[in-house]
Amino acid sequence: MAPRLRAKGAGDVIFLLLNEDAVAGSLTTKNLSRFAARRLFERLQQLDVVRELSGRTSFRLFGL
Repeated sequence: MAPRLRAKGAGDVIFLLLNEDAVAGSLTTKNLSRFAARRLFERLQQLDVVRELSGRTSFRLFGL
């Protein structure tokens, strides 16, 4: 899945998703802002790779 994602920090997010139970939608890394993370998670949801676990709009958790 990672080759289909163009975000610079996508590899870090994929690594976290594989190693953690849930990842916050507002995740920030060295190469990924919170706005870019939101767009990345929306893209992953469209591809049916992740699903939203929290069910809330203010604070979102994503997992496999």
